[in-house]
Amino acid sequence: MPTLQLKLTAALTALILFVSLVSGILVERDLRERETAQIERSLRERVALVSELARETRFATASPAALDALAKRAGRAAAARVTLITSDGTVVGDSDVPLDRLPAVVNHSDRPEVRAALEGRTGQDARKSDTVERRLFYLAAPLGGGGGVVRLAADLSDLDDVVWDLRVGLITATVLGLIAAIALSFVLSWWALRPLNEMRRVAASIARGDLETRLPLRMSDELGDISEAINRMAEQLRQQLDETTADKERLHAVLNSMAEGVLVVDAEGGLLLVNERFRELFDLWGELRGRSPLQIVRNTDFEQLLSDAAQTNDPVSAEIQTSGHTPRDLRAQAVRFPSGDAPRMGTVAVLHDLTEIRRLEQIRQDFVANASHELRTPLAAVRGFTETLLDDPELPEADQQSYLGIIKRHALRLERIVDDLLVLSRAESGAASLNLAPVDLAALASSLVHDTQRRPAASRLTIDLAVTEPAVAWADRQAAEQVLSNLLDNAVKYTEAGGRIEVRVDRVGEQVRACVTDTGLGIPEEDLSRIFERFYRVDKARSRELGGTGLGLSIVRHLVHRMGGDVAVESEFGEGSTFSFTLPSDRSPPETNENT
Repeated sequence: MPTLQLKLTAALTALILFVSLVSGILVERDLRERETAQIERSLRERVALVSELARETRFATASPAALDALAKRAGRAAAARVTLITSDGTVVGDSDVPLDRLPAVVNHSDRPEVRAALEGRTGQDARKSDTVERRLFYLAAPLGGGGGVVRLAADLSDLDDVVWDLRVGLITATVLGLIAAIALSFVLSWWALRPLNEMRRVAASIARGDLETRLPLRMSDELGDISEAINRMAEQLRQQLDETTADKERLHAVLNSMAEGVLVVDAEGGLLLVNERFRELFDLWGELRGRSPLQIVRNTDFEQLLSDAAQTNDPVSAEIQTSGHTPRDLRAQAVRFPSGDAPRMGTVAVLHDLTEIRRLEQIRQDFVANASHELRTPLAAVRGFTETLLDDPELPEADQQSYLGIIKRHALRLERIVDDLLVLSRAESGAASLNLAPVDLAALASSLVHDTQRRPAASRLTIDLAVTEPAVAWADRQAAEQVLSNLLDNAVKYTEAGGRIEVRVDRVGEQVRACVTDTGLGIPEEDLSRIFERFYRVDKARSRELGGTGLGLSIVRHLVHRMGGDVAVESEFGEGSTFSFTLPSDRSPPETNENT
């Protein structure tokens, strides 16, 4: 049974029970009062009769037998218990007490009705008699001349029986009435509460998020108005929820499509929202809501930025560095919301990743510095020896030829640098078109290895070729040849006499892979990430001594990427290096790598 229906049924039942109880008490009291008044009137009439019978008898001087006989005769005449009492309260006769027991009866001067009669008034009282062990109604009247007191007593057991019968009847009626009332109140409360139960069901459905449930409009009274209001409310909530959900999805899409990291905290500093980019910047995962920024970011500079922004209406910015798995340079901007004098609800921070910009700036600076240095050395040599020849025309012929040879050598070095720069520029910009076609990398590698073995610098080395099957790649033959040539040339330059070089070409899935492995100097681990940068050298002095321009590996990377492949390096310092690149083996046009 529903709680409200149970309450209404209980209330109606309690009301009926209360009315029945009060009515029973009132009826019982009225019955008892009327019957008691009737007994009192009857006893007054009979006490007058007994007083008349005993008027001539003096209780103080009459014999006990005479008084006992008088009491019993008066009792029969009055049809009631008659007690004769002297002026000092001694019982000298009683119609219900044998003569031989009268001496044992206690003095009655303290009885309320006797005390009143001794004072000259008619007294009455209702109580249980200690003498006869019954509940009696007493009425006592004084005899004239101080002769004593005559008391009559009527048995109240009949009245108690009548009252008991009345109680039984009332209880029976009350029980039957309660049963009928409970049944009727249950039916009436169910009928009256049915609309409320429907409202409760619909309200519970709305609270659970089911905004499509509606109340039937059966009534035109106040409950009907409430039902209509609930239906309107549900419709408005549905519309607002749809709008809120759409706004939330749009906001989520915008935040997660941003290149900047976004963080929002509440007024107490608890995390409200972060977008996916912010998680990427700080390598975060799992549930973050409610935690403090210092707990998840562990960067005191960022925590101080948020604290400063919370104290002012102006935006606050700072550059911070992360030290996680991938160190980053970030520019953070934070501002409190809402602005103005309104109480602060929170702070929003936007983080811009400057890592790539800083890296490109560093590469540009290094390129300018390296290019200037690479060009300055041969230019200085050319200028110096040219000035020497011009300033001293009397130089011996042998010195002149030597100086001219040096000038030519440095001029050729300048030419190689300029040529490599032009090749690299065309590879980076895409100005030079590639003629993509099937190219047998195995045959190309075999030809290059054969040519390299004939070079004097390679005579001191062991160069092996490992080709297990034809390996046809979709590539530009000239570009592929330059890539393999640059890698093989570097291996020869940086491998000591007696060392070994292996060129391997094979197929890996849908790609063709070429590897050049040497037992040369190797590359320190800290230099591996920059080995493909322009003019970057591990051993600068040895590279210049061997005639390298510092652009060969950068050209390799850009040409491989333009042909849709990838390049990698593995090396252990002092043990040698393995440079490898992959090219697609199918005829589909390669996707240009945007990181070239």
